[in-house]
Amino acid sequence: MDTSQNTALTRALTELPGPLPARGVIHIVIPHTDRFTVVGNHLAQHAGLSTTAVGLAVRIQSLPQGTEIGIKALAARLSEGEKLIAAALRELEAHGYLRRARTRLPSGRIVTRTVFCNQPTALLRPRVVAQRPAPPQTPPPVQDPAPEPPAPEAAAAPQAPALPDVQHEEGHAPQDTAPPHNAPFVPLVPPPTAPKPPRPPLPQPGELTAELERAATALLSDLRRHAHQLVLSENDIRQLAPAVAAWLERDTHPDTIRHTLTNDLPQPLRHPAKLLKHRLTVLLPPPLPGADDLAAPARPRIAVTPFQTCDGCERAFRAPTPGHCRDCRDYRNQHGPTQAAA
Repeated sequence: MDTSQNTALTRALTELPGPLPARGVIHIVIPHTDRFTVVGNHLAQHAGLSTTAVGLAVRIQSLPQGTEIGIKALAARLSEGEKLIAAALRELEAHGYLRRARTRLPSGRIVTRTVFCNQPTALLRPRVVAQRPAPPQTPPPVQDPAPEPPAPEAAAAPQAPALPDVQHEEGHAPQDTAPPHNAPFVPLVPPPTAPKPPRPPLPQPGELTAELERAATALLSDLRRHAHQLVLSENDIRQLAPAVAAWLERDTHPDTIRHTLTNDLPQPLRHPAKLLKHRLTVLLPPPLPGADDLAAPARPRIAVTPFQTCDGCERAFRAPTPGHCRDCRDYRNQHGPTQAAA
């Protein structure tokens, strides 16, 4: 069987027109007449999708409408496990090819509706809704000289209203006003080419002294002893040294910095300098608080009214200044100061 296949490929190879490339793949293209699916190069050569995600997207496109494409349903058909299929679906969802949303049916049951788009970038362009052609108008029938009266049922039948030129999704009631045909489409998932926010700058110390620079350079150069993937060039160390100096300036122990930079490294690590730059920027600790910041706040002093001795009855009472108590003041107001003294 292998020999016949190789012979057929060799014969087809000799029939290709023009000179063949000396290296690389050679395509023998036979047009499909049935059972084929059109796949765009934007998906087949997508740089941000894994091979598993691309293959799963092609498999989903080839399935008929209404086929279950949940994680368990796909795992029952494919040789990949549920974890690998779930990761591939998340990749397709992040790049706009797939969307999963929970929808309530008219019966009240909540289901998950999965929508797959074979070309998500086309959704970003303004869409033009094709208008439904008007039904052909039939000429009025020629009336006879003595027309018969119409039947009661035919006379009572109302005229069917014209269908409005509004397209709506099945299961949703049409809106009162339709959006204009030239209204831009707002995507639910940002496209891969959307502008990303600027990255935060690399931390810088308040003053890059020679001692801080020497300690930071030594720490970065010594990282490959603790993680063989972190082999940095002299230029990388020169760029990352101020960020490490900013950590040391904030009284961070060198062992803590080393553990932060070497712990849980991705496999494989393609860009060590970019990973260290990200961790030094995002995980920068705050400065240590001073002794005054850690001191307990002073409690507010409560003013206490002192005791006074009444000049009339010599009883003790609280008042800010010496004088008479309340009883003596009331008596003096009623009988006068002379009778109060007597």
